[in-house]
Amino acid sequence: MRIAVLDDYQHAALPSADWESLGAEVSVFHSHISDTSDLVLELRPFDVIVAMRERTPFTSERIGLLPSLRLLVTTGMRNASIDVAAANAAGVTVCGTRGSAGATPELTWALILSLVRHVPAEDRAVRDGGWQHTLGFGLSGRTLGIVGLGNIGSRVAAVGQAFGMDVIAWSQNLSAAVAADHGVTAVTKDELFATADVITVHYKLSDRSAGLVGERELGLMKPTAFLVNTSRGPIVDSGALLAALRSEAIAGAALDVYDEEPLQVGHPLRSAPRTVLTPHIGYVTDDGYRRFYGDAVEDIAAFAAGRPVRVLTPE
Repeated sequence: MRIAVLDDYQHAALPSADWESLGAEVSVFHSHISDTSDLVLELRPFDVIVAMRERTPFTSERIGLLPSLRLLVTTGMRNASIDVAAANAAGVTVCGTRGSAGATPELTWALILSLVRHVPAEDRAVRDGGWQHTLGFGLSGRTLGIVGLGNIGSRVAAVGQAFGMDVIAWSQNLSAAVAADHGVTAVTKDELFATADVITVHYKLSDRSAGLVGERELGLMKPTAFLVNTSRGPIVDSGALLAALRSEAIAGAALDVYDEEPLQVGHPLRSAPRTVLTPHIGYVTDDGYRRFYGDAVEDIAAFAAGRPVRVLTPE
């Protein structure tokens, strides 16, 4: 059995789990391979592929070009970039792993605080010999707007409440009762964008949610308001966001996710004003990686024993 571990940017895969217990050849790829021809050339010999989140898509075309593939493991229990139906049709089993529920809320608050207190700018200024040149935006008594009050959004809400913020939320199916269970007020989408001082997005990407935050929604925001997205890049219209930032229609934005990842060198977001940018690290923590890769090893061992676990089915 030959195993390929993809997109291990941090060289963390091997130290995070007991791969030797599998008694198999494990090859780790530390650089992203975006071109389909190059990817297929590298991966054709492998029986098992371990994919890190949605870094490398596995479309019907790509799966069809990998005749040796028998098991595809994705970290997490959902991966929109894997065509599970096509994999199953090709005789490929797709398995997932447990996640780290607290990691993304933690990064969300790191981004919010960095954004409203100008941490990156002040850090650069101190290193350059400067001292105090920005005015922070206090959070106590302000309004936090959460787009998507699910597992992650509700955790973000609890921290906002601890900071003394009023918390409102919207999602397509959010009821007042569910929101109230979290101490949150359910509002309309327009009300959220028009009244919140900080808006944070925690919504699943789908055909319906792509472009959910566009020119219209950004136009409703106060010029003193901030937008944070740690969910998925295409949920926010990047062109509309760039226009809002450049025209100072909003106070700033913090992003951990992008339409295409890694974010291209020279992409206009890299030089956008009043932004804090991180490279999709919402789930990147030491304990999270131990869980991801530890479960991946369990998945492979169970598959080899003929008793696959955490099997994913087409949605």
